[in-house]
Amino acid sequence: MNTFKVFLLMGLMSAILVLIGGAIGGVYGALFFLLLSLGINFFSYFFSDKAAISMTNSRPVSEAAAPEYYRIMRQLTARAGMPMPKLYITPSHQPNAFATGRNPENSAIAVTEGLFRILKPDEITGVLAHELAHIKNKDVLIGSLAAAVAGAIAMISNVAQRGVLHSRGSRNNGAHMVLMLIMVLLAPIAATIIQMAISRSREYQADETGARLAGESRSLANALIKLDNFAPQFPMQLNPAVSHLFIVNPLTPTILTRLFSTHPPIEERVKRLKGMGL
Repeated sequence: MNTFKVFLLMGLMSAILVLIGGAIGGVYGALFFLLLSLGINFFSYFFSDKAAISMTNSRPVSEAAAPEYYRIMRQLTARAGMPMPKLYITPSHQPNAFATGRNPENSAIAVTEGLFRILKPDEITGVLAHELAHIKNKDVLIGSLAAAVAGAIAMISNVAQRGVLHSRGSRNNGAHMVLMLIMVLLAPIAATIIQMAISRSREYQADETGARLAGESRSLANALIKLDNFAPQFPMQLNPAVSHLFIVNPLTPTILTRLFSTHPPIEERVKRLKGMGL
């Protein structure tokens, strides 16, 4: 299913970019953007993890600087029989975390500075186990790819919109207005692509797998409650294209983010974890 979603994402992004190219430059524009989409697809598949790390301003952290971080991850990866992911720190007071990468051999986990300030050691273990579960379940590629796709579409849309604004007085104003309409529609289209790619069941599965890796479910449940309470107090300034990667929504809650939320309600996640009997 995840392989199918990867190809679906790539196909949808290519179709959107070809439509943009056709609106801008006709057949030659469509051909140019088709070639551009192939390049973006290649980049997204092999470098989506680096793009996610870059968009969150995360930085690598050494074992000397974060011994507890490394100790917990070594225990969890040994228990899961998995290679050690690269470890990063995200500069934010908000307690949160995310995983990225195309497979277990090329993966990374990033936690915010605030996570270690607010959570207890057993709760940190629960969160890290959840993120490692995303890697173990092999669903980090689809999340990283979705972030790269949405980011690329948003960037190209902004460039195209500036071009339309600069040429507002030209004789091709009607075509430009159509192009502007397409640009306006791209934002919800990009959100829909992410919505199709990231299902809520993915978080439930990672919660369950993470609880089993940690050996108990109550610590992760307690961590989710704390993260959900503290996150709105310290909203993160980051590209919305990567918000779905985090264990809880890192953005300031709005009607739109609730409508297109890729995360299940915290109450339901906590209820399921406490009902596991671990």
